Amino acid sequence: MDEEKLPSDGDIGAVMGFSGFGKKARTFDLEAIFEQTRRTAIERSQRVLEDRQKGPQMEEEGESSKSVKGPSQRDKTAARNQQSGSSSSDSSDSDSELVGPPVPPQHGAQEDELVGPPLPPDYRDNTANSDDDDDDEADAQDDDDNPVKKIPDTHEIILQHGTKTVSALALDPSGARLVTGGYDYDVRFWDFAGMDQALQAFRTLQPCECHQIKSVQYSITGDVLLVVSGNAQAKVLDRDGFNVMECIKGDQYIVDMANTKGHTAMLNCGCWHPKIKEEFMTCSNDGTVRTWDVKSEKQHKSVFKPRSQQGKKVVPTCCTYSRDGKLIAAGCQDGTIQIWDRNMSVHTKFHCRQAHTPGSDTSCLCFSYDGVTVASRGGDDTLKIWDIRNFRKPVNEANRLTNYFSMTDCCFSPDDRLVVTGTSVKKEEGNGKLVFFDRASFQKVYEIEVTNASVVRCLWHPKLNQIMVGTGNGLAKVYYDPVKSHRGAKLCVVKSKRKEKHAETLTQDYIITPHALPMFREARQRSTRKQLEKDRLDPKKSHKPEPPVSGPGRGGRVAAHGGTLSSFIVKNIALDKTDDSNPREAILRHAKEASENPYWIAPAYEQTQPEPVFAEESEEDEEADKEPEWKKRKI
Repeated sequence: MDEEKLPSDGDIGAVMGFSGFGKKARTFDLEAIFEQTRRTAIERSQRVLEDRQKGPQMEEEGESSKSVKGPSQRDKTAARNQQSGSSSSDSSDSDSELVGPPVPPQHGAQEDELVGPPLPPDYRDNTANSDDDDDDEADAQDDDDNPVKKIPDTHEIILQHGTKTVSALALDPSGARLVTGGYDYDVRFWDFAGMDQALQAFRTLQPCECHQIKSVQYSITGDVLLVVSGNAQAKVLDRDGFNVMECIKGDQYIVDMANTKGHTAMLNCGCWHPKIKEEFMTCSNDGTVRTWDVKSEKQHKSVFKPRSQQGKKVVPTCCTYSRDGKLIAAGCQDGTIQIWDRNMSVHTKFHCRQAHTPGSDTSCLCFSYDGVTVASRGGDDTLKIWDIRNFRKPVNEANRLTNYFSMTDCCFSPDDRLVVTGTSVKKEEGNGKLVFFDRASFQKVYEIEVTNASVVRCLWHPKLNQIMVGTGNGLAKVYYDPVKSHRGAKLCVVKSKRKEKHAETLTQDYIITPHALPMFREARQRSTRKQLEKDRLDPKKSHKPEPPVSGPGRGGRVAAHGGTLSSFIVKNIALDKTDDSNPREAILRHAKEASENPYWIAPAYEQTQPEPVFAEESEEDEEADKEPEWKKRKI
């Protein structure tokens, strides 16, 4: 059996009277389209760059510049042919060669101006106003070159922490909350977004009871707060001030501080690790610097022990991490600055023996944002800049910066070009200042007179671009610029004060009705004092207490003595007014009745002891009675 051949689509279409089963789908060469678009974009960008660079020179060069553009005309013609789709990739190579007589130069130049899409109008406006833009760029460049113009000090707000020194300042990484701590043991929380112009703290607490607050700092995530006070145990609080952990206290009777689980003396400083959110560090008067983990509060992680040149114990007064967290630095009471590798706790990596005057407390160490420079604020009224790559002598030094506090701050500006610190003054002997030094030349470029008290803490937040200052008279000032600063203090100064809710008092108004009948007319009040005296005499208005009920009681009220057994005993026995001045007579007055009618005791002894037997007095008893009291034998 022969197989029948299947008819093709064309045969079926001819028989049924139509040409096909539908239109054939179009096909696109995507690679060719992408390549064509890429070449066009490159050529356009090159043309715009050339026009920007040669714009002012076009008129001077004249025809010579137009003749130079001859070869590029062929490229543009080829691009135009590719855009229109009239030529393929093979024909683009052939277009690069001239065919026929050359094009006249004037026509070529004229055609060169018309090739491609027209330039946008804003481009022409920009070229027309290029002089104004150059002036603005020059002014902006001058502002960039002068770091003093970046200091945000045009406006300020004052936060009243208390009356004593503000010894601790902290801002969370986002800049939403500020925390202040002071010598009055208080820690206050300030929320910029929630405050109004009244500038009141939303929470105040005393986390360490009666210990001065030395330092507070938020972790890198901003969820917990480290509080270092004058006791030996640091605390970690959450954002709302509730306790998260408390470091353990060490054994005071162990000589080697590395063998104790915690500090044994007053803390001086503390800070968080800049990269590890669970790790923080504290230094203490027991001569150690310890690192801790929030998850394990029973023991420290590692111990660093500063040593003098003779190998003796030295008290660290301040400590900090480097920006990358690999180094740990401590300033000590003997004037030295000692820096360890975080993973090597025995020997120091950098050590400067005479950084500051021995016996002065180094109050602050701060690493720059580039991690190479260290600023140290000494108790010897100096501010020094160090390069850790050459740690033998300071790079620059500033003197006559009075320092009366062991926690006076120094910090770098967000652009790393300024160094800021505060100065101290005695009471009513001048104003405390915030001093700005140029990091390169170390010249004093700017200063701000803060208040008539010492400037203890200073903090320049890089995200807000605002400067926080803590003073010796209980103020926390925030300096900001409405243009250069962001959020922070700008959020609360625009909110008006909330109206205080007064307690509603009900007062009885006096209504004057001159034409009312006498029976409805109220007596006119002559004075408030007389009316109060009359109300006092009125038992209903003065709520006079009711007198006690005498007799059996009435109206549901019980009489004074009541009807209970205790009240009966009080009435009949305890208040019996018989004279009991002679107790013998009071007892013997019932003797005759007891002998004639025995009821309580005598019937119990009728069978066993019908006749009572009493002890007879002997001579020994008489002699014993004659002996003095101190010779009598105690039984």
